[in-house]
Amino acid sequence: MASVRLLIGTKKGAFVVTSDGNRRDWQIEGPFFAGWEVYHLAGSPADPQRIYASQSHAWFGQVIQRSWDGGKSWETVDNTFVYEDPVGDHLWYDGTPRRWEFKRIWHFMPDTDDPDTVYAGGEDAALFLTCDGGKSWQEMSGLRRHSTSSQWAPGAGGMCLHTVLQDPKNKQRMYVAISAAGVFRSQDGGLTWHAANRGLVSDYLPDPRAEVGHCVHRLAMHPDRPEVLYMQKHWDVMRSDDGGSSWHEVSGNLPSDFGFPILVHPHDPRTVYVIPIQSDSLHFPVDGRLRVYRSRSGGDEWEPLGNGLPQKHCYVNVLREAMAADRLEPCGIYFGTTGGQLFASADEGESWLTIAQNLPAILSVEVQTLP
Repeated sequence: MASVRLLIGTKKGAFVVTSDGNRRDWQIEGPFFAGWEVYHLAGSPADPQRIYASQSHAWFGQVIQRSWDGGKSWETVDNTFVYEDPVGDHLWYDGTPRRWEFKRIWHFMPDTDDPDTVYAGGEDAALFLTCDGGKSWQEMSGLRRHSTSSQWAPGAGGMCLHTVLQDPKNKQRMYVAISAAGVFRSQDGGLTWHAANRGLVSDYLPDPRAEVGHCVHRLAMHPDRPEVLYMQKHWDVMRSDDGGSSWHEVSGNLPSDFGFPILVHPHDPRTVYVIPIQSDSLHFPVDGRLRVYRSRSGGDEWEPLGNGLPQKHCYVNVLREAMAADRLEPCGIYFGTTGGQLFASADEGESWLTIAQNLPAILSVEVQTLP
């Protein structure tokens, strides 16, 4: 029987949570790297025992860890992330030279075929690549050399590159999302990039339809239909049917179109999940009721899923990396909250159980479906 492994990053360490295919009983191991913020853990699709973890500490900085054995043990790999041209040709708004500073790694995207190849999104917004399992990292500097980079600005969480997607049918086509710059697409494996924000409207910008400056919270795609992209934006749930060339709103009947995560069902590319929160200033569920919303029509209509979730006086948030799905049938959906609760559904969101109630604030949730 297949099994499931959850990789959990929190404000005070990492946890590895496992269950068999029934997904009723769960075992929690950790914390690993106790006391460190672990922004993201990601397992390699090419080698399920290979896991990469990004840990950060206010005093000790950024550290990348790698596990060869599914999270039982860890080793530190190279942590040298060097910007090419850290000052560059651009200026800040006040006319002073712009210096890019590396602060942390927000996101990993391991290659589907090679466990040694991993893309990493950083802050300040930059894309890095390792082809030797983390022994060395090189900036893919074509992104920061985009003509609009002088207009990029940090969102509330920093100027973070938090999403990296690769078209599984054409690995030369890639997407990144930056807060608060927007979406960028590459057709040549990351050498050059083009803004992919047409159709986005952000009223807080001087030009609401500007080429860049949009605060995108998360992107998602399904491997069978990579030309269809979904976005949770700073206000608005969006969909692109042409690989990011244009976007249109699909917020429909959601009680709020503000949130952070967005997830596509692993077997049905038209089924999408979001978790709305009250507003950009009130980061808690609408009316204090924690509900996941599911659309089976690509965002045209949404239905609430709250069976087993707190339905009164719930004031937690769910961050952009903190929702994921397994590949079993029916699929399991998982998410964690800033209050330390970890929830699971073994029936595509129809009902929920609580795996853990008192973890540190959860920053990321990833799922490995194991044979």
